[in-house]
Amino acid sequence: MVVAEASGCCGALAHHLGQEAAALDLARANIDAWERERLASGLDAVVINASGCGTTVKDYGAMFAHDPAWKDKAERVSKLAKDVSEFMLEIGLANVTARPLTVAYHSACSMQHGQKVNEQPRKLLRDAGFVVKDVPEGHLCCGWAGTYQVLQPELSRRLRDRKVANIESLRPDIIAAGNFGCIGNIADGTGIPIAHTVELLDWATGGPKPAALL
Repeated sequence: MVVAEASGCCGALAHHLGQEAAALDLARANIDAWERERLASGLDAVVINASGCGTTVKDYGAMFAHDPAWKDKAERVSKLAKDVSEFMLEIGLANVTARPLTVAYHSACSMQHGQKVNEQPRKLLRDAGFVVKDVPEGHLCCGWAGTYQVLQPELSRRLRDRKVANIESLRPDIIAAGNFGCIGNIADGTGIPIAHTVELLDWATGGPKPAALL
């Protein structure tokens, strides 16, 4: 694994706010950084562990579709981009110690709608020994939605409260999600511990217990 020098923010929040020039500048910095790494030593994937960022990086090709100088490079990066759950499912889990906890899996909008990544995180959690439950009305937003917390706070809270009520109806031991905005937003509305999906997979394969469970 390498962390490409000069790679940084994907530009998603600037893009959501309509700050197009800033978003494209951030995207260009990443494209250049990952292209340099690809040309120097090769890249099999650009792995992203925040689904909002992943949706944006996978969209770089479309963002630069009409820019001849960047179109090809942006498309290459978009094709290399993978959510961490997509990548982990390809390589598989090793040395699993089953953790018999019930997990409510929250699929972020950017994951299920933006990237069409639905089954991969669930299967990984099941493979790790967790009992996975789907959240009722799982297609609905949790209220985070990039900038909704700031620009539409009342609607954001209503969505969060509805999401939390649906999660709590399952009586899970912990909630798993693949987007940091969702994790923080849902955590503000419930006492049920919540962790990134990868924290649970890491724990089941020999890593530390997620901080949310301590």
